[in-house]
Amino acid sequence: MSRSVLSLIVLVLVAATAWGQKVKYKDLIELLNARNYEVAEPFLKRYLKENTDNISAYLYMGIVYHDKSQRNDILKQPEALITNIDSAVYFFEKVAPLITERELKRNKENYQMYLRRDVRTAEFAIKLSDVTLDIETRLKSLQERKEKVKNLNQYFKATQRQYNSAQELFKNIQLKFTSEKEFYLRLDDQVSADVQKIGVVYDSSQTSFKNYRSVLETMGKVPYNQMITLSEIKNFKQDGATYVDFLKSDLRLWDYHKWAQTTLEIYKNEIVPLRDHLVSYDIELNKLAQKLKTDSVSVKSDLTKLLDKILFKQLTRFDDDPLPAGVFYMKATELEYQSDFITNKAIRDTAGLATQLRILKQEARAITKLDSISARLIARDFAKDNKDYHHFITKAYGTDVVLRNYIKSTHELAQRDKAGKQKQIEQTEKALKWLIHGMDSIPLFTDEWPGKFKPLVIAPTFTLGLKYLDSIATGYLYNITPRHIPDVAVAFPVDKANYKKRYLSVLKGLGIHPQPELYIALVYSETTTKDGYPATLAKISKATGLVWSLPYNLEQKPSEILYSVETGEIMIKLPMPTGEQKLFVVDKYGKKIQ
Repeated sequence: MSRSVLSLIVLVLVAATAWGQKVKYKDLIELLNARNYEVAEPFLKRYLKENTDNISAYLYMGIVYHDKSQRNDILKQPEALITNIDSAVYFFEKVAPLITERELKRNKENYQMYLRRDVRTAEFAIKLSDVTLDIETRLKSLQERKEKVKNLNQYFKATQRQYNSAQELFKNIQLKFTSEKEFYLRLDDQVSADVQKIGVVYDSSQTSFKNYRSVLETMGKVPYNQMITLSEIKNFKQDGATYVDFLKSDLRLWDYHKWAQTTLEIYKNEIVPLRDHLVSYDIELNKLAQKLKTDSVSVKSDLTKLLDKILFKQLTRFDDDPLPAGVFYMKATELEYQSDFITNKAIRDTAGLATQLRILKQEARAITKLDSISARLIARDFAKDNKDYHHFITKAYGTDVVLRNYIKSTHELAQRDKAGKQKQIEQTEKALKWLIHGMDSIPLFTDEWPGKFKPLVIAPTFTLGLKYLDSIATGYLYNITPRHIPDVAVAFPVDKANYKKRYLSVLKGLGIHPQPELYIALVYSETTTKDGYPATLAKISKATGLVWSLPYNLEQKPSEILYSVETGEIMIKLPMPTGEQKLFVVDKYGKKIQ
């Protein structure tokens, strides 16, 4: 049939309908034979309302619904598709027993679609067997398709529902924590159960999708061919929450199975053991503290071994600044400080001032470190820490209040001891500037001060100078002992006229300690007289005190004192204007030799 003729039939049918006239079946047959089922359907339905005895009309109604079901989308219109299949089946089953040889002979013009050439007679004919086979084939195909569509949509919807459920569970966890580190720090049995559920529900969605694909592949040519591409969840806060359109061929899904499996393994194999380790580690530190307190012995060696056991790398994997590590370092620092204090106690009372100062500064550094660590801990956000380290806090301290009070008391102790150590350091540093001999305090510094002792030489092992009583000078030499209480304290006479107090600016001294028991002291004036530079040389023995003290006049200002162990001679170097070095030598008794 030509397109123009078909168009004309359509116009006639439309016009007839519009004017309320009856639909002519012969016109409908033309549309139906042309397979223009969409156009024919409303007219065929109207015709059947008015004519219930036309068997072929029922057959064509079944074919129309069959055609409609094939044009329905298997995923977007499953209900309509199944309804059309049911309608087609209804009409095919209704008409099947009614089509007979007699019906075909009487109304063969209505069954032209079954007209075939007989291979035996070579004539065109309509056979009942062809019509029956067509109906049976259609019925079987429709019933199979209906079952497949049902199963297909069941698996498809299950895939969507289960995946979306897994995603919602993941998003709930995602919203609950501000970061991945916080998630792992606060991961507990309840959250791990939710993670496990995500994995189970997600795995169910994958099983449903496999079933969906197996049905899809049996349905022949369809507009769908979804293939899954799994994306790994690498960023806890950014990944895993995007919407998925399951109708797209490139189906990109988040791999919740891998994420859940990895998370549960970390929880079981790392987090739970780490938490137990933190509590047991804290207990070990407490044992050392009790040992130090009970036995009054240093625990530094035990502490060194214990510090090697701290799982710092594992801790910092989840937190750059973990609370337990801070608490452990605070405890360890306090144990080191107390251990040093106990160790130093044995020598503190008998040690020299320099050693005492070194000990005090060592202890001060430790207590300052403790003060700094405890101060940082006090400044932490304990509301957050209580959530991040709930297991550690409750198992080791009971409540966060107990832990906070412990840190606070440690900080207060550190501040008190720090202030005390600083005061002791200042006192010891001040004491190091003096020698104490009886009621006298001899300065070991050259700054101007109103006292009677005026040091001219301050050497590592001795000091010498002038002592003024009523402006009358006397030479002195004291040895410097570790405790700054000299056991060599010697006064020797000097020339009163040349060593008056007003001449202090030109009075100088030289001294040596050539042997453990011997000291040589030289006091001289940088102002020359007619006889030279006035000087007093003293020889001092630790055992007997002053050996001798003699005045001399030197040709030039002295630069250095030398001593001969073999002869006991004392040599005073005198730099000459010519650049030569002249020696002023006296024997062991003080008698000038040259």
